[in-house]
Amino acid sequence: MLEFIDLNKRFGDVIALDDAGFVVERGRIMGFLGPNGAGKTTAMRVVFGLIRPDSGTVRWNGSPVGPEERLRFGYMPEERGLYPKMKVRNQLVHFSRLSGLSKAEASDAVDHWLGVLGLAGRGDAKLDDLSHGNQQRVQLAAALAPDPELLILDEPFAGLDPIGVESLAETLTELASGGVTIVFSSHQLDLVEDVCEDVAIINEGRVVLSGRLDDVKNRSRKRRLTIDVDGEPWVPDMQGVEVVNGPGPSHCIVNDDAPVADLLASANAAGTVNRFVFEPPRLTDLFREAVGS
Repeated sequence: MLEFIDLNKRFGDVIALDDAGFVVERGRIMGFLGPNGAGKTTAMRVVFGLIRPDSGTVRWNGSPVGPEERLRFGYMPEERGLYPKMKVRNQLVHFSRLSGLSKAEASDAVDHWLGVLGLAGRGDAKLDDLSHGNQQRVQLAAALAPDPELLILDEPFAGLDPIGVESLAETLTELASGGVTIVFSSHQLDLVEDVCEDVAIINEGRVVLSGRLDDVKNRSRKRRLTIDVDGEPWVPDMQGVEVVNGPGPSHCIVNDDAPVADLLASANAAGTVNRFVFEPPRLTDLFREAVGS
């Protein structure tokens, strides 16, 4: 289990983390979300000792995280962390050995992940010679090859085509089912909703929402209302209605005690109702409410 406990970090006048805390259970996938500059990358770097918090701690299985624990962690930063002019396979083996694997173990692990990630024939290529998407796959292989117990990924889906996104999502799900704890950040909220079981949303350094995604949705006092009348979005004439336009279908956010029967009757009076859906909020709705945008 990974625990972020009351983390605080300032950079001059900028508050990067403000009593930030949440828990990720073993074998779970958590989406770590927030606007740009909210504190996500700072929190991730604290786990690996790249940033020292002013106060607070990170614990792994009940103990403070130190150098020995970090050898069992995999990290994929958003920025490239590999050597652009070095052959792919050679540097992956090198990084795997730094994590404690023998030369034979590192070679086998690297070959395995190059195959899984569709890079089996590119091991002798220089990183610079690969497409952006394949560079992303190489960086992911560097995180996966040491067989980590904890995997932290900063924007892992960036630059991947739809097939690559689907393949990576399946890989993360398989890893979690095998007991790997996974935390990843992404601005692709629909994807996070499909892949993640848990969510933590950070805003201005403070975790404003966290928990199991289904529980968080059900606890919300808001509901998503989608009504199409005569083929067009229909907005009810009532107080407290928030209209949300794109991306995706237009819908309304209303209170959970909205008079559903009355709304349906009003929609029927306005024309032919093609769609009427009253459901818990989706992750995009929760995110918008949590960060105030």
